[in-house]
Amino acid sequence: MTTTPEAEWRLFRGNGVPRAVTLPQAPPWRRFTSIRSLRPELPYLIERQHADIVNAGLHLRRPLLVTGPAGTGKSSLARAIAHELRLGELLRWPVNSRSTVKDALYQYDAIGRLRETTLSRDRGEREPSIGTFIRLGPLGTALVPSTVPRVLLIDEMDKGDVDLPNDLLTVFEEGVFDIPELTRLPEEMSEVAVHTYDHRGTVVVQQGLVQCVEFPVVVITSNGERDFPPAFLRRCVRLDLPVPDEDRLRNIVAAHLGEEALHEADDLIDAFLRRRAPGELATDQLLNAVFLRVCGVDLDADGLLDAVLHQLTGAM
Repeated sequence: MTTTPEAEWRLFRGNGVPRAVTLPQAPPWRRFTSIRSLRPELPYLIERQHADIVNAGLHLRRPLLVTGPAGTGKSSLARAIAHELRLGELLRWPVNSRSTVKDALYQYDAIGRLRETTLSRDRGEREPSIGTFIRLGPLGTALVPSTVPRVLLIDEMDKGDVDLPNDLLTVFEEGVFDIPELTRLPEEMSEVAVHTYDHRGTVVVQQGLVQCVEFPVVVITSNGERDFPPAFLRRCVRLDLPVPDEDRLRNIVAAHLGEEALHEADDLIDAFLRRRAPGELATDQLLNAVFLRVCGVDLDADGLLDAVLHQLTGAM
């Protein structure tokens, strides 16, 4: 291995002296483009028995509840399903303590509508449609009727309010929801075009109801921070992703960085396995370390390996 010269590796020197630099190419998993179709699709490796559980959820049209330590590929699984089955762009609902099912279904900008309606009247113009101020959320967009289901990632469900799983039961069972602001409209205004979450334009909602034709492929991730109610669990197919063993780690490194990267990764994989404990190291940290090593960076210098393979739990 040839170590990267200091002038190339140390882009930032902390001496306050401005200078022009050329950033090296980013890792494959940190490359972005405004054109979604041109973004690199990273390989996703999964054991056959775990893929079979995914297939069970697909056949049963049931949400897939995916658990496992950080870095086991829970969130990436949803993207892999959407890519492999050609089900369109992934819809993602990142859950936090303030998340509600209503916001995930749709949002209505009542203040914006009042302001724009007033301005239109003052100018003598036609009032804008109410649909201009309604935008479906990720869950609402996933339920828009289509012959091809969308893939919806509900990320880190256990971070949400304790009642959130129960609030989802009716939507999961019936695949329908109503928008009260539209159901109250007169009959001659029963068809309203509203915006979708993925910015793909508008869809027409009839009589304020959104009813799916094919139930979306729902992937729910959980870090195991809280138990879910039995009624919710009964409606899900469970998948627990284990931490990858040494052989699978090598396969992951080869899939992301090429077979030649394995020649530089032996000691890094050994260090990763020694330090790893459930919830303390994630697989992408190993990939970061191998990428730097392949680029010629001396990871043994100045504790750099400790900075890359840092614990994810406990005090910093």
